[in-house]
Amino acid sequence: MRTRCWLEKYTERLDGRLVAITGATGGLGGELCRHLLALGASLVLLDRNRQKSDALKAALETEYAGVQITQVTLDLSDISSVRSACEVLETMPIDVLIHNAGAYSIPRKTCDTGYDNVFQINFVSPYYMTRRLLPLLRARRGRVVAVGSIAHRYSKIDAQDMDFSGRSRASLVYGNAKRHLMYALWSLFEGEEEASLAVTHPGITFTGITAHYPPWLFAIIKHPMKVIFMRPRRAALSVLRGVFAPTGMREWWGPRLFEVWGLPALRRVRSALEREREEIAARAARIYQQLE
Repeated sequence: MRTRCWLEKYTERLDGRLVAITGATGGLGGELCRHLLALGASLVLLDRNRQKSDALKAALETEYAGVQITQVTLDLSDISSVRSACEVLETMPIDVLIHNAGAYSIPRKTCDTGYDNVFQINFVSPYYMTRRLLPLLRARRGRVVAVGSIAHRYSKIDAQDMDFSGRSRASLVYGNAKRHLMYALWSLFEGEEEASLAVTHPGITFTGITAHYPPWLFAIIKHPMKVIFMRPRRAALSVLRGVFAPTGMREWWGPRLFEVWGLPALRRVRSALEREREEIAARAARIYQQLE
């Protein structure tokens, strides 16, 4: 099925709906913005780099005349920035909050919260924002769309090293953070009747998050990657599916073929046992209380 046919079948107009998206200036985020604007949505761009956000806003306003785009500065590694962004968002009629931003192989540091920055960017801050904005989303009958990752399967949680600050392998550190985010949100929304949740993942696509290899190696593999894996515009459809269709407990939308290629399909996630799921939920609750 072609992308245009899929969009006609599985989406609807979003006129009058306000969608806030983190990491909008990334490859996947930018394509999500284009899909959403084409459907009539208004956007709130939540990004750390204002220069990139300005450039994206200008490009989108050129491509889609008359659109409504608001910008809010958000640095997920800085909890004061997260709190400030939440204060602004609480004044807006947000219908959908998309946690799209992610950090994979970046210089590691300990944030002012005491957590590893990869853990904070991919889990702590998105979870905090969700809890903080949940009353607003309930009032709007809104939805949270979280971008997970197949990397969440790479490791189980560690009681002695919660944020994996003692590990150096990027796939494990990133996967641990995404594992916490996904299972914490499933737990948070269990029994929720007013707001809803969709957990999604794009499979593997060529974006900035994949450009973590040494420069000489990346120069060699980037062109084959563009051919082998889905382009961001098509990969973004799995996340877009979450805007229109929630997921149940431990379900997610992702590419149907080996969870890497193809249009979105709904699948069960069975990567953690009940004890681990309970521990992640308890950790998330403690972290939120700590940050409040």
